[in-house]
Amino acid sequence: MAVKKPITLPMSEGVFSKQAHCDLPDGTFEREMGREGFFGQAAHLYHKHAPTGWTAWDGPTRPRAFDTGEMKTLAASPWGAAPMLSNASTQVRMWSLTGAMDHLVRNADGDELLFIHNGAGELFCDFGHMSYRDGDYVVLPRGAMWRLEPSEHTDILMVEATGEIYELPDRGSLGDHAVFDPAALEMPKLDDAFMAQQDEKVWKVVFKRRGELSTITYPFNPLDAAGWKGNMCAVKLNWRDIRPIMSARYHVPPSAHTTFVSSRFVVCTFCPRPIESDPGALKVPFYHSNDDYDEVLFYHRGDFFSRDNIEQGMVTFHPSGFPHGPHPKAFKAAMENPRTETNEVAVMIDTRDALEMSDEAHAVENADYVYSWIEK
Repeated sequence: MAVKKPITLPMSEGVFSKQAHCDLPDGTFEREMGREGFFGQAAHLYHKHAPTGWTAWDGPTRPRAFDTGEMKTLAASPWGAAPMLSNASTQVRMWSLTGAMDHLVRNADGDELLFIHNGAGELFCDFGHMSYRDGDYVVLPRGAMWRLEPSEHTDILMVEATGEIYELPDRGSLGDHAVFDPAALEMPKLDDAFMAQQDEKVWKVVFKRRGELSTITYPFNPLDAAGWKGNMCAVKLNWRDIRPIMSARYHVPPSAHTTFVSSRFVVCTFCPRPIESDPGALKVPFYHSNDDYDEVLFYHRGDFFSRDNIEQGMVTFHPSGFPHGPHPKAFKAAMENPRTETNEVAVMIDTRDALEMSDEAHAVENADYVYSWIEK
């Protein structure tokens, strides 16, 4: 079989910038057409009007926003929270709980990623015990048993790597200690709290396989490990330990903020950082065409500097097929009176395959979001 090679030539036409996202020709708006979610081929087009300057939108594929606070997903088990967005490679859920789980759960469909939006408490799993707080990511390997004991009302964004595992991104020439040092990853401990929860009472394990639930009953607590070894374990990372890549003279693409990688999607974290100081550099995310990936953003904390009327806990969903970027007011403010730093924290999920929305997501959709790019 012949080796495939993309068509890559240094081509240009008309007016353009020598450097992407910097020194745009007067009166133009830059749009990036990129492949493979900022990792592949790209072209930069310089438009006379903002690529998001639409006035009407018909059809099912459109920008969407959801208020997860209205989903009412309070449940004693994560399996009580219906998937909000899903495809063959992932399921995205919002789950809330207030009291200690009286059973264990196990995901036999793939690794589970928990992002703690609100709350605090204790997590017990096969590998031991660790506390959690807001802003924590917890990666639970496929097949691991676990349960939570909240000390505060807890809201969780759950992202399943269906049939796959979570890995760390390749940092390339930046080295393994860039963005976050592996030493920032915390592991559970076989501490006094873990030993104290071991008992001889009846415990149930509710596990999910191929989307169906089964229950195993034990006459003892199966979280009874006396020790373990190996190179697989649950791990925890807080966004406060992430030190984002930034450049004073260039707005780096979202891919620079990748935190976890699965085979068909990536999870990125946008954290507070200095804003570009070079006068010619873009100060907000650049307009780009969603041509290969669906993009989901969960807004955790802060002032979301590229969006209007987006509150903490909301989710935006931009399916592939159309250009998107900052709202007009945010773009104008950034170019005319730029701030010196961001204070937003958001989780982005970029999926290579199209996501399906659940009825629960439809029920809490802000149908006017598609028109939020219209200048008023």
